Amino acid sequence: MLNLGFVSAILADYDLNGVLKFASEHSFKCVEVMCWPTSNADSRRYAGVTHIDVDNLDVEQIHDLTNLYGVSISGLGYYPNPLDPNPEQAEFYREHLKKVIRAAAKLARPGNPAPVVTTFIGRNPSLSITDNLKQYAEHWPGIVNVAEECNVKIGIENCPMWFTDDEWPGGKNLATTPAIWDRMFEIIPSPILGLNYDPSHLIWQMMDEVKPIYDYRDRLHHIHLKDVKLYRDKLNRVGIMANPLEYHSPKLPGLGDVRWRDFFAALTDVRYRGPVCIEVEDKAFEGSPDDVKTAILTARNYLSQFLVLS
Repeated sequence: MLNLGFVSAILADYDLNGVLKFASEHSFKCVEVMCWPTSNADSRRYAGVTHIDVDNLDVEQIHDLTNLYGVSISGLGYYPNPLDPNPEQAEFYREHLKKVIRAAAKLARPGNPAPVVTTFIGRNPSLSITDNLKQYAEHWPGIVNVAEECNVKIGIENCPMWFTDDEWPGGKNLATTPAIWDRMFEIIPSPILGLNYDPSHLIWQMMDEVKPIYDYRDRLHHIHLKDVKLYRDKLNRVGIMANPLEYHSPKLPGLGDVRWRDFFAALTDVRYRGPVCIEVEDKAFEGSPDDVKTAILTARNYLSQFLVLS
């Protein structure tokens, strides 16, 4: 019913063969595969990882690997800032995103849809939401047109991308709240454009992480499984205007504040059928390669109570 996978960025030192082999050996059905450009890798934590190079795409080899290991590719992930205040940089990001979309189309097979392309809308942190929506209205229709031509869905993650001081005050991703999603979908009504929904980002914004599943059931193109711990004592000291990492921390599913029972109940209520991928960003599990593997498997074990693992 739900295909459990993980985001390949956490296995940055593996090649695609190693990622899919690990997934197969540990009962995962899919992987969201990172597709950053090899010539312009991002140094941000968990960014800049390339497990599929869309500039040198070998479709036959990828199909051979997915057949060999019995693991599908749920999405092609690329998470830059397509509305970067540097126009040249933003244009580079948008053009590479189009390459990822075209690559996803090439990976489609009879009876198997193309992987979803997972990404951010982007944002100029110094501009208001209204002004960023104007930028979105100018630049994103062209991206969505490519996706429509290729019959590839785009899943926008709802991460605010405000974790470091250089991302202050607005963060680097516009698609953070239901109110903004509504405006996005009004400006570009194409059903190709939807969400890569991550409940953890609503927790530290003091929002309900379950209700959007019901409200946006037709826009759920991909799901991230990540938890977050809100430290109320720290929040009481610094307030919500502080850098968010001063009062919260990403955690493995089950180690934070997401209501996972209600979350999966909602997914089944709306008849979601698709990938649910563990995203590991828990700093407590970064000490060694063994810690990383432990993180993925610990999350899998916790989530197995809601899923059927073969």
